Order: sequence, then structure tokens, then C-alpha cells
Amino acid sequence: FCRKSKGKPNGKKPAPEEKKLYLEPEYTKSRITDFEFKELVMLPREIDLNEWLASNTTTFFHHINLQYSTISEFCTGESCQTMAVCNTQYYWYDERGKKIKCTAPQYVDFVMSSVQKLVTDEDVFPTKYGKEFPNSFESLVKKICKYLFHVLAHIYSSHFKETLALELHGHLNTLYTHFMLFIREFNLVDPKETTIMDHLTEVLCSSSGSSSNGSGSNGSSNSAGAQNHVKER
Repeated sequence: FCRKSKGKPNGKKPAPEEKKLYLEPEYTKSRITDFEFKELVMLPREIDLNEWLASNTTTFFHHINLQYSTISEFCTGESCQTMAVCNTQYYWYDERGKKIKCTAPQYVDFVMSSVQKLVTDEDVFPTKYGKEFPNSFESLVKKICKYLFHVLAHIYSSHFKETLALELHGHLNTLYTHFMLFIREFNLVDPKETTIMDHLTEVLCSSSGSSSNGSGSNGSSNSAGAQNHVKER
């Protein structure tokens, strides 16, 4: 499990919010394809829902892991002493529920190791014909998607400059757009969890021809709320 909390106030005035490079129009319009992702994420008629969730979740895991690996040398225990996205800090909780404060690379390693274990477990992600998905499958997919969102959000908030330098921002934007439309389509992540990146989601997903599911009008205010008041969960 992972939860987040805001750092303790230290009596100082908050620093003016740094301009977010990833929201600059010259970068948000960069994609590696103009494909209509809204159609791509929809469940095909002839495919079982769990099969569709399994194949997409596994694919997103591999792509996000690959995207993170491109900037992993810049994500170190010194540069990223906490797993932070904007002013929100995430903690890892072990199997016994013990809270672990860790650096960003440690957190991502926990995420990728635990997800790798799940997607390669035949009892959880069956690949053999006739083998049933467990009753807990959807809740496990939701947990995986929440973890993967944290990794994507950290890349944007802490390593977008490096992503730009590597000219991989088009890949990152395309992956993020596809992923966000997928988790929206099947309600896989609580909107409160993704509020912190609403500003980016609305820019990227609305330009993908998707409906904003009613969050377009208040996305910015929600985002502002997330910046100023982050509850520990």
C-alpha cells in the first residue's frame, strides 16, 4: 500500500510555485502518434473484461518501467530523497502495513518489483486457456494502476527536463494520455488520487478528443486544492 502526506509546516511562507515545464504548449502538443486513444481503450465486444484489463495493465507496466529507466540515472537517493510529486510525498507500506519512508528510486523499485511479481503470477494473471481470474483481480489491477500513476507523475514533476533533453517527451505524453484514458474508462483509480496532475491530464486528454467526464470545468480548482491541502491516506 502507499499513502501520501504533506510535509509539516515550518513557519515559512510557501515558495512561489515553480512554472511547470511540462505544461508549456510547445511540449504538451508533442506526441508520437495522433491516434484516437479514446477508441483504443474501449472494451472490444468479443473480449472478456478481465482479459482486457490484464493485457493492458501488463503492457502499461512494461512501458512505464521502460520510460522510467530512461531517466533512472538522474533519479537517485540524493536528487530525489523522497517519492514526491509536486508538494505531495508518498510512503510505501509493506505487507504488514508498516510505513516506510524511502527515496524515489527505492519507491519505484518497490512498485516495479511488486507489480512484476503480480503480472507473472499465473494465479493472478492467468495466461493458460480455461484458467479463471481470481475474485480479487479488479482490486489488484486498481492497486497496480495507482502505483503506476505515481511513477508517471514523478517523472513529470521531477524529471521532465531530462526527458526533454533525451527528446522522449513525445513518448511520455503519448503514454500518459493512453494510460489516463484507460484508467478513466474503467474507473481504475480514484479521481482524488490523480487530482494532483489534473492540469496536465486535461490538456493532454482533451486534445485527444476525449470527453473530460465533467472534470474539465473544475479540474483547475481541484488541482489547486490538491496543492494546498493534501490529506494523508
